[in-house]
Amino acid sequence: MSDAASVSTSALPRWQVLMLAPLAGALITLSLAPFDLWPTAILGCAVYAYLLASCTPRQAIWRGWLFGLGLFGSGASWVYVSIHVHGNAGVPLAAVLTLIFCAGLALLHALQAWLYTRIVRPLPGGMLLGFAAFWVFGEWVRSWLLTGFPWLYLGYAHVDTWLAGWAPISGVYGLSFAVAFTSSCVFLTWRSPQPATVLSYGGLLATLWGGGLMLKPIEWVAPASELPISVAIYQPNIPLEQKWDRRNYQKILRQYERAVRPMFAHDLVLWPESAIPRTADLAGDFLDPIARRASLSDTVLITGIPTRDTQGRHFNSIIALGQGKGQYDKQRLVPFGEYVPLEAQLRGLIDFFDLPMSNFSKGASQQGPLEAGNHRVAPLICYEIVYPELVAQSAQRAELLVTISNDSWFGASIGPLQHLQMARMRALENGRYLLRGTNNGVSAIIDHRGQIVARTEQFVESTLVGDAKLMLGSTPFTSFGSLPLLIALGLLLGSMGLLHRTLWRDSDSTD
Repeated sequence: MSDAASVSTSALPRWQVLMLAPLAGALITLSLAPFDLWPTAILGCAVYAYLLASCTPRQAIWRGWLFGLGLFGSGASWVYVSIHVHGNAGVPLAAVLTLIFCAGLALLHALQAWLYTRIVRPLPGGMLLGFAAFWVFGEWVRSWLLTGFPWLYLGYAHVDTWLAGWAPISGVYGLSFAVAFTSSCVFLTWRSPQPATVLSYGGLLATLWGGGLMLKPIEWVAPASELPISVAIYQPNIPLEQKWDRRNYQKILRQYERAVRPMFAHDLVLWPESAIPRTADLAGDFLDPIARRASLSDTVLITGIPTRDTQGRHFNSIIALGQGKGQYDKQRLVPFGEYVPLEAQLRGLIDFFDLPMSNFSKGASQQGPLEAGNHRVAPLICYEIVYPELVAQSAQRAELLVTISNDSWFGASIGPLQHLQMARMRALENGRYLLRGTNNGVSAIIDHRGQIVARTEQFVESTLVGDAKLMLGSTPFTSFGSLPLLIALGLLLGSMGLLHRTLWRDSDSTD
């Protein structure tokens, strides 16, 4: 054992913990888009495993929080753009609100670290399997707690690596487990670098990564027809502050009308989220003639647009016109952007709590796909594409995935490119082509293996033209979702908890 590895991490000087823990969290961000330095996450998690190796549970809370602060402070600080630029909050207030957001999310890592060190770490094998299992447990909890923030998952960095072969089976959580497990092996090998240890952990990693490589060529789905459909995706690049200004409404309509004319030569035309800044019932004079022209050209037009029902409730919707039909209302709303929690108390305090169209209602949980001629399209709006289970459920009933977004809220930050990477993972998990239409980028055509066929640049008006294949069949992940993996990890964690309670309560941390 090396001298460095033999030192108890509970005795680390405070300045080393203050430096290492946030740095380890920030290394996760570097593994993701737009940096794509995927080995950094393995290093970051290995450092994190080292920091939690022999500290007390109380120390683990502090170290876990610092790690989470480094992760979210580097990877999710793009919320500052929404708060400052679009919410008109001053720099000090926007900075404080962003810090509160990131620090609050970091509390989940503090809880995760405490549970790991108190329950799992003392068990034989706890450092090897328990670390990775608790990591996935933390990601899963974060996907639904307080409406969910399923962002910055370890697995997203591996949409292009050998581990991508596991995605159609296990989904992104399986890839996250693989990365965390790899980090555990790296740490444990460094801690005890005997030949037997190197061979044992090296063999496990060779099996894990080599298995992903062997799985990559498998075709889980098949094209519905020999000929693809032709697609045109319009990216208008309308500044957010102009879009909801009523004085610009006619100008926006003229821009869309001019742009759509050559698009009728394509089978499917896609416009972004809330493309027309007026509810559908008030925009009929513009949409109806375009729908008739699309129908005569055998074209399906899919567009985002706000809608309202007879009770006056507003929805963030996507509709199909021309040779298509159907409406989908967004289910997973973004807090403050689409609805305001504690509205009676917060509405009107600052501009950020009164953003345009921040009074949407939640769509029904059971909604069918859109119809595009004789085919079915699974619609997803903006933030919904980051929810693996929601997308898998939609993909079961459709041959094509479509997601629309308005990433203007992220500005020129890393947020839109992270968003695009997550959309790629959804296409890979479900074996479906995915069309992504945004207001100012990145719009893209993504194939059933998660590879970008064509894309736009950000902050330019453009029309993306290409082909997309309609796919039949289901991947294992589409059929079963994350449930099998979560059950397996639940049984693993449950058995570890039972062992801790009955046999190993007073044992020291070993592995």
